[in-house]
Amino acid sequence: MATYDSFGATYAHTRRPDPRIAAQIHAALGDVTDVINVGAGAGSYEPSRTTLAVEPSQVMIAQRPPGLAPAVQAVAERLPLRDDAADAVMALLTVHHWSDLAAGISELRRVARSRVVILTWDQRVFRERFWLLSDYLPEAAAFEDTRAAPTDRLADLLGGARQEPVLIPHDCVDGFAAAYWRRPHAYLDPGVRAGISLLTQADEDTVAPGLARLANDLETGTWHAQHGELLTLDTIDVGYRLIIADN
Repeated sequence: MATYDSFGATYAHTRRPDPRIAAQIHAALGDVTDVINVGAGAGSYEPSRTTLAVEPSQVMIAQRPPGLAPAVQAVAERLPLRDDAADAVMALLTVHHWSDLAAGISELRRVARSRVVILTWDQRVFRERFWLLSDYLPEAAAFEDTRAAPTDRLADLLGGARQEPVLIPHDCVDGFAAAYWRRPHAYLDPGVRAGISLLTQADEDTVAPGLARLANDLETGTWHAQHGELLTLDTIDVGYRLIIADN
């Protein structure tokens, strides 16, 4: 069973594309004529130039809105596509789910004629700067350590790439892990957590004590005393990165 078959049913509602992040992704793709989206999920951030989406989870494919590119059920490590199938290939917040990172990146390079764009995060920065992990859920941070793809390794596998920080706006509408960095109460909402694989894949008994501490700190004002300066910021860098490689 694909990973997102078990917890991806709400992604079309909780993981809506943020227009500011979308603009950065589309700029990274450049003026290519066609794009293949690998690990496409429900279709967030797909530009109009997308000709095909590749996604292993039928649950996610079923949530793709009408009008998007056709989708094929397959995994990144074995793309059912010919060599040089499109100008560009993008893979957004997906590489940490792959069973064989090197094989998946090799497939992206095989299929892309000119460019590969990957959205991921630098785990070293993420666990240090994101208060939810550093202060409340160190166990979840340890889980992320086991699956996060080092950005330098991605660049090496791509044969060289540039890394571009993706700043997260305080009112981000895409509900990924750090989207609510300035809205801490959101992490207490089970509906919000259902759209964050970090929290749905970690053991509930493991994260429950940290979430209880967060609830208490919000009630007593401790969180605001420790992190109140965040409320003055419009964006934050907690390690999300675009990896951009010319093929």
